[in-house]
Amino acid sequence: MRQVSVNSLKIGDILGKTIFSSSGRILLGKGVKLTSLFIAKLRDMGISILYIEDDRFNDVIVEDVISEEHRRDAMAILEKSTHSVRLGKNFDGFELKRVINNIVEEILFKKEILVDMMDMRSKDNQMFAHSVNVCVLSTVLGKALFFDREKLETLAIGAILHDIGKVRLHPKLFNLDHDFTPAEQELLKTHTTLGFEDLKKRKELNLIIAHIAFQHHEHLNGTGYPRYLKEGEIHPLAQIVAIADFYDKFTSDHSAEKRIMPHEACEILMGLAGTFYPLEMVRQFLKNIAAYPTGVTVRLNTGEIGVVVDQNLSMPVRPVVRVFDESAFGQNTIKEYDMVQKRTIFIQEVLG
Repeated sequence: MRQVSVNSLKIGDILGKTIFSSSGRILLGKGVKLTSLFIAKLRDMGISILYIEDDRFNDVIVEDVISEEHRRDAMAILEKSTHSVRLGKNFDGFELKRVINNIVEEILFKKEILVDMMDMRSKDNQMFAHSVNVCVLSTVLGKALFFDREKLETLAIGAILHDIGKVRLHPKLFNLDHDFTPAEQELLKTHTTLGFEDLKKRKELNLIIAHIAFQHHEHLNGTGYPRYLKEGEIHPLAQIVAIADFYDKFTSDHSAEKRIMPHEACEILMGLAGTFYPLEMVRQFLKNIAAYPTGVTVRLNTGEIGVVVDQNLSMPVRPVVRVFDESAFGQNTIKEYDMVQKRTIFIQEVLG
């Protein structure tokens, strides 16, 4: 299995990972042979990357941090919850807790975690997919910081609901084909306050959850919003969600930021440590992120082109790369570089 751009797809390619709708429904299942109609539909949906099967890498497994079932359940309950908020009704907080508990339990059960799968995200599900990803990334960081089960569950619920205030804003604000005007930017910023006002009324939810929604855009140096809080004034759980939110926005499509590769986002995040986000939180977060996700195609400093086929948990920036020669396609010649062992070889470029 390897990752490809939707623009590189060919008729007959076989989908390697299932693609879900905003409600968690399967849009296109793993193993489906792509037709011209399917490829056109994927482009229309705004999906830019996906995973396909490849005989040269049929032993390569790209694993999500959580199961497809738990991701699907989280997308579905989030869609129901936001729909209820949009209509001014109460959502089922207890059902949301049940779904989140499953995610927390699954992450706690895993001995070692390295986030090394990039999200296949369409225009219709980007808000839900983003919130679920922020939930997963926040929980992974919370585990790395040795939070207890109760604290992890509060963090995970706050993370999945961190953008709930956006439901109160007009949908057209999120479908703009141009840069936000200053007025639109200020309006968008109100989602933190709107989310806080709504969540603090939910008696079945911890009040900290409302503060996560309120503070996840605050920065240590006081340049964030809505209250320009500084170091020592921001709740630690909101800081965790802020880091996860930043990383996922930069590494996915359909946000206000242009998509960049994980290794670039990791560099930017490290540069913001100590000014925007707590240094130790950023360090722990980056220990659990694969700078070069499994399945991506890369060019090495040797000039060779290959695919990342495995990770080194001790050094996430030094994966295992299998190189191939297009002229030798179909032959059984395999050449792999374990970059922990081969210190003079490094990734020069990630190819789209």
